Amino acid sequence: MKIVAFGDIHMEHSAIRNIPDLDKADLVIVTGDFTNFGGMEEAASILKAIRKINSSVLGLLGNLDQPSVDDYLTKEGINLHGRGLMVGEDLGIFGVGGSNATPFNTPTEFSEEELRRFIYQGYRMVEKAPVKIMVSHTPPKDTKTDRISSGVNVGSNAVREFIEKEQPDFCLTGHIHESRAEDRIGKTVILNPGMLKNPGWIEIKKRKDGTWTARLN
Repeated sequence: MKIVAFGDIHMEHSAIRNIPDLDKADLVIVTGDFTNFGGMEEAASILKAIRKINSSVLGLLGNLDQPSVDDYLTKEGINLHGRGLMVGEDLGIFGVGGSNATPFNTPTEFSEEELRRFIYQGYRMVEKAPVKIMVSHTPPKDTKTDRISSGVNVGSNAVREFIEKEQPDFCLTGHIHESRAEDRIGKTVILNPGMLKNPGWIEIKKRKDGTWTARLN
């Protein structure tokens, strides 16, 4: 099985053509920020462009997406925000969209307590899965994946605390464009591919022996 994940599209979707064999992936995951302060129509245009290449898509809204994007993704049956679902017999995928508070008053920001509630809401739907992928638009605090250009770590404490306690196998994140990186908290591999246009994406594969691997591209 092969999964491709990317986010921070911000209406610039042409770079999806730079992802090799995207049409052959079993699943595409969008980690948030389809738009730049846009709503349902803008998000729909991005999703249409992705589906022209691969129709198997899941995703969630980012902080720069209007709340209506959450409703749109739910209507499309692909929303991971506060939700979890099984893919095959062994893989559980769950997610949390938006971000913790920023200085910029972006459209979809949550308190740490709200983020925690959304995370567990989705996690409980897949907690018995042997392998778990967490999709969190905002990265966990104090990692290589949440560091802005000044060197300050601005990720979510709630996301980090969840990972420390529950240890999902992978956390796919984004939000902090300049913090393209891979890190770990315990056994959890955390990956931030940066902005799609750079281009940046994540590839996750299930090997023939049943183990899973993930890498930045």
